[in-house]
Amino acid sequence: MLDRTLVDSLFPTDLPDPAFWEERYPPRQQPAEAKVTRLGPSPTGSLHLGGLYVATLNADIARRSGGAYLVRVEDTDQAREVEGAVEQFDRAFAYFGLQPDEHGETGSYGPYTQSQRAMIYQSYVRELLRRDQAYLCFATKDELAAITAQQQAQKVPTGYYGTWALWRNASAEEVRAKLDAGVPYVVRFRTPAEAANQRVHFVDAIRGRLEHEASRNDAVLLKSSDQDPRLPTYHLAHVVDDHLMRVNLVIRGEEWISSVPLHLQLFAALGFEPIEYAHVAPLMKQDGGSKRKLSKRKDPEASVDYYIETGFPAEAVLHYIRGLLNGRLADTPFTEALDAPLRLSECGVAGPLVDMVKLMDISADYVATLSGAEVFDAVRTWAGEYDAELATVLAKERDLALRAISVERDGVDNPRKDLRVWSDFRTAYGFFFDDLFQPVTDPSDERFGGLDPAVVRALAADFVAGYQLVDDPQEWFGQIRELAAKHGFAKNPKEYKKNPDAYPGSIREAAQVFRVAITGSTRSPDLHAVASALGTPEVLRRVGSLR
Repeated sequence: MLDRTLVDSLFPTDLPDPAFWEERYPPRQQPAEAKVTRLGPSPTGSLHLGGLYVATLNADIARRSGGAYLVRVEDTDQAREVEGAVEQFDRAFAYFGLQPDEHGETGSYGPYTQSQRAMIYQSYVRELLRRDQAYLCFATKDELAAITAQQQAQKVPTGYYGTWALWRNASAEEVRAKLDAGVPYVVRFRTPAEAANQRVHFVDAIRGRLEHEASRNDAVLLKSSDQDPRLPTYHLAHVVDDHLMRVNLVIRGEEWISSVPLHLQLFAALGFEPIEYAHVAPLMKQDGGSKRKLSKRKDPEASVDYYIETGFPAEAVLHYIRGLLNGRLADTPFTEALDAPLRLSECGVAGPLVDMVKLMDISADYVATLSGAEVFDAVRTWAGEYDAELATVLAKERDLALRAISVERDGVDNPRKDLRVWSDFRTAYGFFFDDLFQPVTDPSDERFGGLDPAVVRALAADFVAGYQLVDDPQEWFGQIRELAAKHGFAKNPKEYKKNPDAYPGSIREAAQVFRVAITGSTRSPDLHAVASALGTPEVLRRVGSLR
């Protein structure tokens, strides 16, 4: 055991004792049943969809219980930190309405960034060293690699423990010699000796009673002394932070289940009350005949940025996520699903599959419930960030945009659902706007289905000469029927099929000429509604381009 003077010499002279931090961060004044939850994203990349998935559960459970939901940036792995990641977290939480109750500069239990809490962790590490529950380790990378190789050769569990822990039982003189020589060291937890033969039982709020081997490994608590700032590992940092921030429910991914035995040992060593854990199943993806975890490296849809940049309505994504968390909400109407409480008892232990086809359908259904003005505002906001040209067009042509959006939407039982995400707007509605529409001028264009270009020109010329915009759709389409008959088209596809050599086509092919001329596509919403929204001058200009 190192003497207190030596231990204290390793830390700043003004470092407070743990009692200072206990007083600085007192227990919260809240109802007994209140849950304080946290999300701890690491700024090593953009937020994973799984982060949004867990954040949704954290926020709902905390707020419904009268507690608080906080976000703590876990940036102790600074070598892998990605610039702008923290700002991306904020952007993502804001887009989906999941801003935490405490984060950044908001809240009484901060700082909420671990790199700014170095002094706090050092206080607790020093205390563990004073009590001989931690020790200095000077093992080199080569020595650690050699230990692992020997363990693998002997087919024993790998790790730094027992007789394999070179510095666990070093004398004070050996330690002092290394310190005097300026050799870098880490601080390791002195795992209780009895842990080697113990089993640990704990209750998971989702999975029930679990049993694991106790942790035998002397885990690193404080990283190498030659690093500045000197930061802890996740294991120590989260235990200290969750205690001082008075978190009482930790919801995290199932990959952390194996770490619970170590974390329980740390709680006991530090004299903290253990925290309730809930380990959620990971989001999965179908990959051929098998399933695997959704991966940001392989799957664009794994990043929350994908949903923001593509323009998924936040409500649609949240509805879908809530259905993944609690299956009863998957087919529940939007308002009800978004308002319903989430329950840990209803979270499955098998990873749910992320099905983008289903999410697109949900998104289309949601957009179909919105008014034209709501769609316009949402698309314009999205375009302002991700499509500058479209944003300019919408700002200039608001009335036309609202008329376009109303086509097959207002006053119908089954509104069109070709607008699923805001980035679909160009495809679904872009042809309404001169700045986005390229007129079809070539009568031999393949979109006319191989009709004789002379026939296409003649149809267009006669249309322009006698066109009238009338309110009745059937009467309006009657103009096209008359032109088709005049130019020898069969009155229906069945008649044309009986004797194809007798006609240039059927009424279907004739109508296609005007559909392509007006919309640039062989498929479009109701043509009369489109023509009404565009107005007569624009319809004549477009069809007239074929003459």
